[in-house]
Amino acid sequence: MVAEQKAVEEGEEYKMAIKLEKIKEEKKKNKITFLLKGSDEVFANTIRRLVAEEVPTLAAENLEIKENSSALYDEMLGLRIGLCPIKTDLKSYNLKENCKCEGEGCAQCELKIGIKSSKKGYVYAEQAESSDPKCTFVYNKMPLTKLLSKQKVDIQIVATLGKGKDHAKWVPGAAFFKKEPVISIGNVSDPQTVVTSCPQNVFEIKGNKLAVIKENLYDCHLCQKCVDLDKNITLEDSDNFVYSLETWGQLNNKEILTQTAKILVEKIEEMEQLI
Repeated sequence: MVAEQKAVEEGEEYKMAIKLEKIKEEKKKNKITFLLKGSDEVFANTIRRLVAEEVPTLAAENLEIKENSSALYDEMLGLRIGLCPIKTDLKSYNLKENCKCEGEGCAQCELKIGIKSSKKGYVYAEQAESSDPKCTFVYNKMPLTKLLSKQKVDIQIVATLGKGKDHAKWVPGAAFFKKEPVISIGNVSDPQTVVTSCPQNVFEIKGNKLAVIKENLYDCHLCQKCVDLDKNITLEDSDNFVYSLETWGQLNNKEILTQTAKILVEKIEEMEQLI
């Protein structure tokens, strides 16, 4: 994936070629790691902030607690439900401020979920009934509360699209980055000590010599422990960034990155109109 970043400096336009190279994808962790080339800290941090603050997701906004005799107070139960991630279909729902109903509430901007149980034991997210089968709680076995004999819960939830800048419950995931590590190895006197001391398992021994495990290189935290053990090891950082994105499950990583790029373009166009 290659894009061009344009900027103006001292009246002259210049272009910065930005390139993304996927390093690895860990589907069980909902995490993707890629190399960001041709950029700087400002652009990298812009992407991080757009992911956290501008990409919309569904989350519980209004709750009607008809009955709750569990050990959790209504406020505690409401906060817990509010932070449970909900699978989000951005093609089917609008932000309330952009909806044709003008914020009054309709099927295009509100998702209704009901939770009702009187069975002794834990009440799990999978027991919730959603008005849209595509949009349910992400983690089925997430416990919401626990009921004893003769206790009940009956809750009606209205979920809406929102953004992380307004509340953390709408944040789609965590985006973070670091400099790309560059390791050079000379004549190391005690390779085994370096291998066992590295917290990220970056090194191995090949032919009695210290070597870098290529697939683990980008796990390096630049802690400098290897350099402290042997001065024949140098650890520097390049101009590239190792970028990681871990979704909470409302959207997949591709959807988050696509939405981030779309929002970035929209904001640039808005700025151009002001200039």
